[in-house]
Formats: sequence, C-alpha cells, structure tokens
Amino acid sequence: MLLLAVPGCQRDSAQQRLRKDIAAMQEAVEEHRLRDAMAMVADDFAGEAGMDRAALHNLVCAQFLANGRIGANTGPLSIQLRGDDATVRFDALVSGGDGRLVPERMQRYAVVAGWRAQDGRWRLRHAQWSVAP
Repeated sequence: MLLLAVPGCQRDSAQQRLRKDIAAMQEAVEEHRLRDAMAMVADDFAGEAGMDRAALHNLVCAQFLANGRIGANTGPLSIQLRGDDATVRFDALVSGGDGRLVPERMQRYAVVAGWRAQDGRWRLRHAQWSVAP
C-alpha cells in the first residue's frame, strides 16, 4: 500500500512545471487577463528589436484593445533545460478578431523563448519571433 502512495507524492519535474506555466500564460492571453500574463514575464525581459517588459505590456494591451477575441495555439514545445534556465522552441498560430466564428487575422510564428526558474515559477526572460515559412 505504501508503494502505491509514493508516486502521488512526487513533485512535478522542472519541464512539467514549465509546460504548465506556458499553458497558463497562453490561457491568460486568450482570456485577456493582462495582469496574469505579465506576472509571468521577468523584470529584465528582452524581446524583438530591443523590446523591454514595458513595451511588451503595451503590445499585449494594444492587441487586447484591437481584438475582442485572441487565439494562440502552439505546436509541440521543444524544451532544453540548463539548471534554472530553459530555451523553448515552437510554432504558434495566433489569431484575432471581433469574436465571430472565423478570425479576421491569423499568422503563424516561429518562436524561441528563454525562461528562468524564479521563486517557484518560470518567468519569460527573452523571446524572438518571426513569421514562420
């Protein structure tokens, strides 16, 4: 009986926690929860063309204002862990519009994101994205 209880006591692996945090960030964006999405972004975030955390905040906010509905579907996540750092590569299909059945805008991106484990959660440190071929 004791052996059956042991697996239930195991904590999630670092990779499992990262996958859960990425899914939570995706859900926050799709549900227009700006505060929750930005809580997962590191203070020293660096993105495309010198984008910092404040610029990312403004970009996400502008997308929320322009799109009544946002969809973000990711392909398989390729995760490389190195201690408290991780690099995640994936394709994302991002859509937006006024909430009708068919999105008005849709684009596929190739994404490379760097994450850092901090205070029991993963935080997005940097991200690069380009239109996927």
